[in-house]
Amino acid sequence: MEQRIAVLVSLVLGVLLIGVFAYVARTASATGNAEAMAASSARWRRTAFVGLLLVFIPAIGFSLTKMPYSSGDAPADVVVEATGNQWAWKISAPPIAVGQRVEIRVTAADVNHGFGVYDGKNRLITQTQAMPGYTNVIRHTFTEVGTYRILCLEYCGLGHHTMFGELVVTGGAQ
Repeated sequence: MEQRIAVLVSLVLGVLLIGVFAYVARTASATGNAEAMAASSARWRRTAFVGLLLVFIPAIGFSLTKMPYSSGDAPADVVVEATGNQWAWKISAPPIAVGQRVEIRVTAADVNHGFGVYDGKNRLITQTQAMPGYTNVIRHTFTEVGTYRILCLEYCGLGHHTMFGELVVTGGAQ
């Protein structure tokens, strides 16, 4: 839903911007009194600037409220610990049921790794960076039963292609 809103807002703002460019191009070739044209141009720029502010500030404010990073989230139902180590993931995952809030805490023991979670259709559904000495947190609610593959998204050495893991999501509450 949020993606559709973002596309719609981008489309509307793009059309407004094209309209501004079209107006400027149309009036750029007009001849007449230079002083009157300068005053008209300045008035137009002020009006366009205020109009764009009135459109962009609410749009930006609205989009920031829809960011996926929220400090006020409800506590996780399941906590998963994931540590990247050349060339494997060590994942401690209790049973996960569809609809549960999952918090995945991702770190690395050696070098940087990319932590990507893929669904059964090989679509990347969430990701973060795994870094030594730092824990990144992913909060995700799985909506489908299945086995989700974990792959490393950053080249980490010769065995990079063997670095995979999995999370199993079941249909019932555990």
